[in-house]
Amino acid sequence: MEELERIGPRLRAARQERGWTLDDLAARARISASTLSRLESGKRQASLELLVPITRLLGIRLDDLVRPESPDPRVRRPVIRRDELLIQPLAPEGAPIHTYKITYPPVRRPPELRVHEGYEWIYVLTGKLRLRLGERDLVLTRGEAAEFDTRTPHSMSAVGSRPAQVLSIFNDDGIRMHIHTDGSAG
Repeated sequence: MEELERIGPRLRAARQERGWTLDDLAARARISASTLSRLESGKRQASLELLVPITRLLGIRLDDLVRPESPDPRVRRPVIRRDELLIQPLAPEGAPIHTYKITYPPVRRPPELRVHEGYEWIYVLTGKLRLRLGERDLVLTRGEAAEFDTRTPHSMSAVGSRPAQVLSIFNDDGIRMHIHTDGSAG
């Protein structure tokens, strides 16, 4: 079982993070330094009798020693096309934070103001973004950011002849309105 093979190296890493030597931890755990060394190198099988006092001393959980490897961190989700926008997901499906790169095409007339539950955070990567927010009509340029309550009437569009690329972060309510139509992506 691969998880068991990771116990020793993870135990060693936790000990070293605290700046403890083998002798330091062994003395505190009341085991021999050679037993601890064999445990860390995988030459001794881990038992609860050994691990419980060691993990308590290190301030870690047993689960920390046997957790599976992290999944592939790359995000491989398809681009969403909606209302002439290109919406590139930047976080995995089901992530606690919904992050997207949205490309707004140039338009002749800004879209109608919309209102919905939620919050949105935006950061302009390239181009100019027109943010109509209530009575305010703002132009955000590269490097500018904004955060707003989406219960305020709002719309966004590119200004000028070039598209605007924006990083957008939504809470759960915001993501339902911007990315999903009738409960499905599209």
